[in-house]
Amino acid sequence: MILMKFGGTSVEDGAAIQRAANIVLGRLELRPVVVVSALAGVTDSLLAMSQHAASGLLPQALELLTQVRQRHLHVLSALVSGANELAVREQLCQLTDALQNMLRGVATLGELSDRTTDMILSTGELLSSPIVCAAMRSRGIRSVLVDSRQCIVTDSTHTRAVPLFDQTADRLRREVEPLVHANQVPVMGGFIAANAAGVTTTLGRGGSDFSAAIIGAALDARRIEIWTDVEGMMTTDPRICSRAQRIDAIGFDEASELAYFGAKVLHPATLIPAIEKNIPVHVLNSRKPNSKGTRICSEAPRSRTVFRAIAAKKGMQVINVKSPRMLMAHGFLHALFEIFERHHCTADLISTSEVSVSVVLDSSRDVGAPLNDLKKLGEVEAHDGKAIICLVGKHIRGRAGIAAKVFQTVAEGGISVHMISQGASEINISFVVEDSDVGEAVRRLHRCFFENECSRQPAEAARKLQAPSLANQVTAQPEVG
Repeated sequence: MILMKFGGTSVEDGAAIQRAANIVLGRLELRPVVVVSALAGVTDSLLAMSQHAASGLLPQALELLTQVRQRHLHVLSALVSGANELAVREQLCQLTDALQNMLRGVATLGELSDRTTDMILSTGELLSSPIVCAAMRSRGIRSVLVDSRQCIVTDSTHTRAVPLFDQTADRLRREVEPLVHANQVPVMGGFIAANAAGVTTTLGRGGSDFSAAIIGAALDARRIEIWTDVEGMMTTDPRICSRAQRIDAIGFDEASELAYFGAKVLHPATLIPAIEKNIPVHVLNSRKPNSKGTRICSEAPRSRTVFRAIAAKKGMQVINVKSPRMLMAHGFLHALFEIFERHHCTADLISTSEVSVSVVLDSSRDVGAPLNDLKKLGEVEAHDGKAIICLVGKHIRGRAGIAAKVFQTVAEGGISVHMISQGASEINISFVVEDSDVGEAVRRLHRCFFENECSRQPAEAARKLQAPSLANQVTAQPEVG
C-alpha cells in the first residue's frame, strides 16, 4: 500500500485533477490511498471571507463565497457528467449553503472564534475531495470518499490541533484498511480532522502533508508520495535562485531542518510520523510525473557538496532581552521561556550572553502580550523585517573553515548578520539578516557552495588526507544531491 497526497496546485482545476487521476491509475497495483488538499488558493479565499464577515463586510464575504462555489461547480462539470455529477453537485451546494449560514452568523456576532475558523477553513477539502473522487470513478478507478474527520482524531486546539495517534490509527485501520484490501481507492481530504467529540479541527496551514504522513504511518505504507508542482526538493528556492538544483536523495533529519526553516515543499511536521515508522517520502511533480523527484529516507547517500541545501524564512522578528539581573543569576532563562510557553510562542533561534538573550520569532503572530511580560524581566527591544538563512548538511560540525567561508561570502555582498546559531544542531548553520538581503545572500551562498569549485574543495581536501597506501584504491563516488 502507498499513500499519495496531491497538493493544491495538483488539483487546482480540471486539467490538474485529470493528471492526478492518471497518476493514480498508473499505480493501482500498489493499492494507493489518496489524500487531497483544497484547490489552489481556496483556503486563502476562505480565510479572507471569514475575516470580512467578522469585520461586518458580509457582502464582500458572500461575493468571495459565490466565486468559490462557481469555481468548484465549473471544475466538476468539466470532469464528470450524468447522475454522478448531479450527486456531487448537490453535495457541493449543501456545503456552500452551510458555509453561507456560518458567515452570516459570524457577521451577526462580529466575532470569529478559532472553532468557527476551523469549520470555515475545513470547507476547502470537503469541496475538493468529492470532486477528485468522482473524477477518478469516471476514469474507471474504484474510488471511495472517506471523511477524514471520521478517522483523524485530535485534541481541541482549534486551528493547530495535535493528533491523537493511537486513536487515529485504530480508526484508520477500521475505516480505511478494509477498503484497500478490497482493491478500492480511498480518497480523503487533508488538513481536516475532529476531536473526540466529533467537532471539526484543522492541523494548521500546510497540514495536508501532515495528514498524509499520519495516514501513511498508521497503515504502514510502503512509501508516502507528496505530489506538488516542483521537481522535488531543491538546493534552494528556485524563485530566489534560478540555478537551484534538484536533490536526488536527502536524509530525514536534513529535510526536517529545511522544512522548518522555510523550504515550502513540505510542512515542517510532515516527516514526524514517517520518521517513526521509517517510511520513505517521495516529493514528485504532478506536471512531470516521469521526473525522479526527491527521495527522503533515513540514510541518504553522502552529498557531493558541503551542504545539502539552503533555506530562507522571511517575516521574522528578533526580540532582545537585556538585564543586569542575568549576570550569575539562576532561573532567568526559565522565567523567560515560561513566558513564551504561556503565550504559545515558538522560538526559531536563540542566542544568549551573560546579560542578554536574543530570540527569533515568526512576526505573523501577535507578540504584544509576551512582550509586556518580558519587560518585567528587563529591557526589551523588538526588531521586525528580519529573515533566517539556514544551510543544512551532514558532518559540518568541526569542519575547519566552513563557517568562515559562509560568513565571508555573505560579507562580500555587504550584508549585515544580526545573529548566528551553530552547534545546537549538528547539521545546520543559521543566521539572521534583513528581509531585503535574503535574495542576494542566498544567491551568493548557492554560487559558492553549489556552483563554484569551492563547493568541491572539502571533498578534494579529504582525499588529500588519505594515507598513501590507500591512494590507488578504487573508491565509490558520492551521489549528486
